[in-house]
Amino acid sequence: MNTKQIMEITIKLAGLEEVPEDSGIIVEGENIKKVAVGVDMEAAEILIAREIGADLVISHHPAAGLPRINLHKVMENQIDRMVEAGVPINKAQKALKEAMEDVEALLHASNYERTASAAKLLGMPFMAVHTPADIISEKTVQEHLDKELKDKPKARVKDVIDVLKGLPEYQNAETQPLVRVGSKDSFAGRVFVTMAGGTGGGKEVAKAYFEAGVGTLVVMHMAKEVVKELKKQNIGNVIVAGHMASDSVGLNKIISKLEEEGLEVIRMSGIIDPQKSS
Repeated sequence: MNTKQIMEITIKLAGLEEVPEDSGIIVEGENIKKVAVGVDMEAAEILIAREIGADLVISHHPAAGLPRINLHKVMENQIDRMVEAGVPINKAQKALKEAMEDVEALLHASNYERTASAAKLLGMPFMAVHTPADIISEKTVQEHLDKELKDKPKARVKDVIDVLKGLPEYQNAETQPLVRVGSKDSFAGRVFVTMAGGTGGGKEVAKAYFEAGVGTLVVMHMAKEVVKELKKQNIGNVIVAGHMASDSVGLNKIISKLEEEGLEVIRMSGIIDPQKSS
């Protein structure tokens, strides 16, 4: 199997028709049999992968090249997700604008060739699958919560957390889901998962969700300043499910598919093994 075929498997699994801007093949490779997959795969991890005999390194976070520089572009995908929640499309676009500009400026100044050059010098095939894995995580967690909470109109935030822990990645994580805005005894209301779209959209995006009728947002992570502002607004609740656990949900689905295709896959750099007891 080659890197192009592996990328095609990944985007198909995520329900996409093309490779998102924050994902891609950095160094192409053929005859791949053993793959090292991790949340953050940089020069050190590439060296480790070579030492353990991997033929390909797959990083979740886009550490190199155009996928890193273009991360802000996939943030526009959050607009579609906000519209699903009932946010008017024009309001969604304006709510997201500042966060997109901040991310673009940050990554424009980053050393985008650092990890890419390491992979090229070592001759190690290397690729990033950021948005595909995040979409799978978002869909998996939302479907799980919808199924378990459908007959519980008065569910509280603590009930949502209990349901989250029904997924093995959250069970096995050292960082358990936490309430960052609201309290465990708050009524959850409509529970909406937002985990794809590059990175968090910031306080205006969260506010737009709450004003559209979402009662509880379930996110991977949320910046301290955003949490502080949402507490002041006092509209809805926020559950931070956990970054590594949430990333692992989608990555483990991809890994399972690659294993079905006959590849040997090594989990490393933050991926939580769903088969391992906590």
